[in-house]
Amino acid sequence: QKKACLSVIVKSDVHGSTEALVNSLKQIESDKVDIRVIDHGVGHISKSDIALASAGETDVTIVGFNVRLDNGVQSQAKHHNVRIIQHNIIYELLDQVEECMAELLEPELSEKKLGAAEIRQVFSMGKNRAVAGCMVTEGTINRNRKARLLRNGEVVHESKIDTLKRFKDDAKEVRAGFECGINVDGYDDYEEGDIIECFELVEIRPTLR
Repeated sequence: QKKACLSVIVKSDVHGSTEALVNSLKQIESDKVDIRVIDHGVGHISKSDIALASAGETDVTIVGFNVRLDNGVQSQAKHHNVRIIQHNIIYELLDQVEECMAELLEPELSEKKLGAAEIRQVFSMGKNRAVAGCMVTEGTINRNRKARLLRNGEVVHESKIDTLKRFKDDAKEVRAGFECGINVDGYDDYEEGDIIECFELVEIRPTLR
């Protein structure tokens, strides 16, 4: 898989700072994203920097240390969709660069368990349909959330909570300690003692390392 790459133009107030910043950027370690310095110089961020950043097909970020923007640069950068990050503290600037690098990565998905219910009784609804009479044992069971049915610790079916009822009334959620009727989408072969887990997938901000 091809690594992502952040291309940058570096500007700072004096030559020594420019060299130090370029070296610091090259020392950012990541096995997921590379960083490439396409140009560096001394002085305020100018329209020519924006022109260079927007000239190629690859997005380029301008990194400025202890420098200002020349007149008209902000609007030109916005027009060409060029990102500028600035700071007068070098480690703060490096942190911002790492954030830009991390944004190039696809979000990672992590499973978050919302609740669980134990099937205490199975009710036949006719036409091969059934509803699981459950006791919510932990967390919350939410209608339309992802769900899996476990039997003896093994996953038997995975889809979503199709219907959720408290007595005869539809419910959006049922909390631990309460009984409810559950139908898991696409499944009717419930058995007493089965466990229905309710969960969601959440995006985790990717890290560089």
